[in-house]
Amino acid sequence: MGGAGGGGSRHSSGGAWLGVAGVRERWTTFAGTFVTLLLAVAIVSVTSQAFFSAGPRLPARLAGAAVLVAVPTIERQEGNFTPDRPWSPETAAALTERLGGIPGVARAIPDRSFYAQAVIAGEPVEAHQGYAWSTAALAPYRLASGTAPRGPGQVVLDRALGLAPGARVTVLTARGPAVHTVSGTVDAPGVYLSDAEAETLAGGVRTIGLVTAPDADVAAVEAAARAVTGGDGRVFAGEARAALEPLDDARIRWIGMQVLTAMAAMGAFVSIFVVASTFAFGVAQRRHEFGLLRAVGATPRQVRAMVYGEALVVGVAAAAAGVALGALLAPVFGDLLVEAGFEPRGFAVEPRPVPLTGSFAVGVLVALIGVGSASRRAARVSPLEALREAGADERPMPRSRWIAGLLFCAAGLAGAVLTASTGGDGLVSSGLATAMALIVGLALLGPAVVPVVVRALTWPLGRLRGAAGMLVRESALVAVRRTASTATPVLVTVGFAVLITGMVQTTAGAFVSARTTSFPVKAMVVADGVPGLSDAAVSAAGATSILTTALYRENGDAAPTAGVSPELVARGWGRLRVLSGSLDGFGGRGDGIAVASWVADQWGWTPGRTVLAAFEDGIDVPLRVVAVVEGGPGGVLVPRDLVRTHDRSVLADEAFVLGESAGPPPSGFGARVVDLATYRALADTEDDRLVWIFTILLVAVSAGYTAVAIAGTLMMAAAGRLRDMTVLRLSGATTRQVLGMVAAESALVVILGTVLGLAVALPALLGMRAGLEEAMATPVALVLPGPLLLGVVGACLTIAAGAATFTAWPALRPGRAAR
Repeated sequence: MGGAGGGGSRHSSGGAWLGVAGVRERWTTFAGTFVTLLLAVAIVSVTSQAFFSAGPRLPARLAGAAVLVAVPTIERQEGNFTPDRPWSPETAAALTERLGGIPGVARAIPDRSFYAQAVIAGEPVEAHQGYAWSTAALAPYRLASGTAPRGPGQVVLDRALGLAPGARVTVLTARGPAVHTVSGTVDAPGVYLSDAEAETLAGGVRTIGLVTAPDADVAAVEAAARAVTGGDGRVFAGEARAALEPLDDARIRWIGMQVLTAMAAMGAFVSIFVVASTFAFGVAQRRHEFGLLRAVGATPRQVRAMVYGEALVVGVAAAAAGVALGALLAPVFGDLLVEAGFEPRGFAVEPRPVPLTGSFAVGVLVALIGVGSASRRAARVSPLEALREAGADERPMPRSRWIAGLLFCAAGLAGAVLTASTGGDGLVSSGLATAMALIVGLALLGPAVVPVVVRALTWPLGRLRGAAGMLVRESALVAVRRTASTATPVLVTVGFAVLITGMVQTTAGAFVSARTTSFPVKAMVVADGVPGLSDAAVSAAGATSILTTALYRENGDAAPTAGVSPELVARGWGRLRVLSGSLDGFGGRGDGIAVASWVADQWGWTPGRTVLAAFEDGIDVPLRVVAVVEGGPGGVLVPRDLVRTHDRSVLADEAFVLGESAGPPPSGFGARVVDLATYRALADTEDDRLVWIFTILLVAVSAGYTAVAIAGTLMMAAAGRLRDMTVLRLSGATTRQVLGMVAAESALVVILGTVLGLAVALPALLGMRAGLEEAMATPVALVLPGPLLLGVVGACLTIAAGAATFTAWPALRPGRAAR
């Protein structure tokens, strides 16, 4: 095989052909790697197709307007979905008049929307968006029956609700319930009120739709609209109108992108990690074979090319199968994203060639990256390994592996410390980075860490009578690298499962506790079948609430704003800490406000200043800054009554009963009063939904891979020890005893991986808890997902013991051991 001179290409091609032959002869050895890569490519294929399909979409209710004019926008940070500053009522009216005078424009219609929800048989229906009747022409939606609403007290509803013209129906708005008469029906969701009534409920106008005449030149209308609008707005036509998708849909789509990105990133990390671990274990199992190849003349370069050739064959086959599987599953995955709330209604995955081709390339690349370290290790095998029969692994760890492992562990521990001082969204990303660094570090240091942990875990076995415990213990200690390789997939599964679910549960519990313990609360009012609480529902329960809105400066900058009653502030709501000024003047004369320190620093809103800012209705209001505070939500605190005056459609998320409750709100209000224990349970229910979603992602991305890796590595380990098992049988051990020992070794590996997985997750979780405590200035309990941990460990035990005993059983059948 050696050759001389310029035979480098012959060496490489010969090694590659040996790789093809190796996969064909030992396909069972590569089955686990194949399935792992198949899953990786399928997930990358599905997520990338969803990513490419998740563009903005123009809502159907605006599709009939050939040209749309929107308010100016400013550049915001990614993930900031604060609405743009609305036009003032005077500007909106003037623009509508001028745009309506453009040649070719049949109507210029301001888009007015607000909260409105019909109540039928005492239950609010699902649709909860209200519109001025004139906006129906922007779709256009035409009457299916009856007439348009001509004044207050009349409503047009979706025909699917089953109400005929003349029927009486209760309509919930931010004010509360009011009885309306159905004047007509349409084949579209929503609640349509007369323009006069809608104007009293809606906020400011942000969009004006231009309905053109049938023979109009849309391009000319668009150009004229730009000239009329000038710097007061933006003009969109054709496909560009999709930029005006609803902010709720944009936010949901952004969340979906984060989920897809996280899935792809975690999938790449886990797949490379598992593939590298599997190939490394395979190389360790085949050292004798590589020694024979080196003894008959194979060069290190040829051995390395052979291993790369095996990885290439497996990678190409797995990538092709994964792309095909991903193309089939992508539509189903799109539906799941919608149901989980990660994509807006109407989202569908469309097959595209670019993500499919890219996914195939990723699969092959992952295989080649994963085998890199293993191929170098195979190339370093000495011809003397062919003479080596003992299974003991006495090779020292290379210095480079020690250094890399210690650096990753140090980085992980440093990340845990930094997480404790990180606030906001950085807690999650910092925690994940900490866990990933510790996973890599412990995997690299496995041969050094495993003996210590195994001795501690198996110490009780040495106290047992009989040889079984001793054999299990010594088997794990003699083949340290085999034990470390088989425990690694369990480490990944347990580490990520505990980390992600622990993060969600701990964070949710912290926020629930902060809302109910920062000041005395006797009960809570929560929404029931509605997106929030109306003023009438809050008043009926004898409670008080917070209204969340935004304040806008003249340049369009916005700050999250909370409308809080002076009574709540006086009772210690929010654990407010005054940095300068005084809260004594909060709410005084109705215009006293408090601001967060970042608003004071960036906007110059300091105590004593009177500033001009607009609310949701676009009207500028003079406000007096009385204090700079820490601890409150958002950036600005204003009197609740002032928010209601200028934001007539905002709902309260929840309400606080500070004294004795006035009783449950009447039926149809969409609210109920609950005690604090029930409130926390309700919050836990929502938490469980989130945990369930995260768990599905975890199982799909991490546990799915590692289940295959556990089965594959345990099968490879058992197959490589069939000779040892046969010796045990010939020495007098029964088949049951040998299989029991194999199952016990598998259980030890799972327990070892579980301990290391907890060692990965706990530093990240403890750092996150410390960060939450610092950010919220309140004690935070660390919540560990006990039931999930038991379930994951049980599944790993079942898979590991089943795979090992399944592989060992054929060689231990009566009559086989004697052959």
